[in-house]
Amino acid sequence: MTYCPFPASVPKRASRLAAALSAVALAAALGACSGASDGVPPPAPSAVAKPADAPAAPPAATTDAAPAAPDRPALKIATVDGKTFDLAARRGHWVVVNFWATWCGPCLKEMPDLDAFDAARDDVEVVGLAYEEIEPQAMRAFLARHPVHYPIAIVDTYDPPADFPTPRGLPMTYLIAPDGRVAREFLGPVTPDALTAAIADPAADAAGAGAAAKAGVKTGE
Repeated sequence: MTYCPFPASVPKRASRLAAALSAVALAAALGACSGASDGVPPPAPSAVAKPADAPAAPPAATTDAAPAAPDRPALKIATVDGKTFDLAARRGHWVVVNFWATWCGPCLKEMPDLDAFDAARDDVEVVGLAYEEIEPQAMRAFLARHPVHYPIAIVDTYDPPADFPTPRGLPMTYLIAPDGRVAREFLGPVTPDALTAAIADPAADAAGAGAAAKAGVKTGE
């Protein structure tokens, strides 16, 4: 499995009672997506994760941006280091907005690549949005074991960022152009090469992704 799928449509405000009742089933269903590698059990997945009997979303590494989303999404969110990440303040830079979770194995494999890409390019900034229920203290402890240098924020799964669609799976990455527009979306782990190609020629990347999708070929993996 190259990513951890969610249902195709998830309400932005889920029932906390439903979350409690489905926790055991969700943990079993997401066994293949477990990211624990240091002997410490990962936090329980939130209620937005895929139910045990839900069909898996079709795999696709890169897709066109959702038409319902704003052209220039806003994102202002507190990070676990006590600062605030404001997407609007990053105009003039490429920004990689990466939705992930501590229990998502593909997400954890992707993080070192994103960290290296962020460090290597002055024109790129990365932000990680943890799409799960986890306390800031637990997240800081997790990041001590899996360190990255880019900012990490915890998304309220009952009130997620309004300008970004509910992720269809994790990891889900949005490449934001210097003018604030969504240039590309990537479902599943994204590589530095794929990001570099998208930054170099976003229009060509979009055309190639569309042709590959019609042919049933995965790209960007």
